[in-house]
Amino acid sequence: MEPIRIAIVGVGKIARDQHIPAIESTPAFSLAATVSPNHRGPEGIPHLDSLDELLEKGPAVDAVALCTPPQVRYDLAVQALKRGIHVFLEKPPGATLSEVVALRERADKVGVTLFASWHSRFAAGVAPARAWLSDRTVHKVSIVWREDVRVWHPGQDWIWEPGGLGVFDPGINALSILTHILPQPVFMKNARLSIPENRAAPIAADIDFADAGGAPIHMDLDWRQTGPQSWDIVVETDAGTCKLSQGGAVLTLPSGTEHNEDLEYPGLYSRFGNLIRGGRSDVDIDPFRLVADAFLRGHRQIVEPFHD
Repeated sequence: MEPIRIAIVGVGKIARDQHIPAIESTPAFSLAATVSPNHRGPEGIPHLDSLDELLEKGPAVDAVALCTPPQVRYDLAVQALKRGIHVFLEKPPGATLSEVVALRERADKVGVTLFASWHSRFAAGVAPARAWLSDRTVHKVSIVWREDVRVWHPGQDWIWEPGGLGVFDPGINALSILTHILPQPVFMKNARLSIPENRAAPIAADIDFADAGGAPIHMDLDWRQTGPQSWDIVVETDAGTCKLSQGGAVLTLPSGTEHNEDLEYPGLYSRFGNLIRGGRSDVDIDPFRLVADAFLRGHRQIVEPFHD
């Protein structure tokens, strides 16, 4: 079977660090081109300045991975879907929920695969945590997701603009895990958003959720963490405690701790390939919906300015 020819649109940090290596290690795909007005991809791979140029001049592609800021992703996805090209959406899948729903409907209508990717769901500990929790009663959940924005998103002004999500850009990773592993749906109760006076998006958030059974869920997000970073989810149940740490890579259950290799992005591309071969899409908006709820109902507090 011939590999799926894919182009990466947007050659920023995430594309260089994760997408290109994952594509190169996944036999189902071959990297046919990169697209960016600013950054070139690997040597020897055709590079174009825009998606328009790629679609008009080639090389031919079967799929695109959109690694651009979310604010411009909708129009690019529409361009690709109109040509019958399969689309991989980096997270968050768009700038608004309405955009993502519209893309899902368009992909279904034309029979093309659309994949709203949530890379943290492919962290090594997430699948076994989901299996272990499937028949447990959840009593309480605590999420601490604190990191240093200057380390992980240096100079990325788009992330502070409307649609860029601010601290919810990493926070949505935790929510993608939470909505995947808990056996019942999750609802937001209240949120407190800390927004720098010179920015449009929050730098920190304190949020209370609950699941459909009434179990309280508390989330602590902060982009001002220095030193050791924290990406932890602790679920207390009737059978003991389940803890995911290091963003889901390490799982601790009452029976012990498991450390496994990080294969998040190869897992994403394996999933994308299977979806294309099966003629299906995967567009789960639950994590994005919880972020939208936080912006909809959250209390906003203006805090000191943030400068890179």
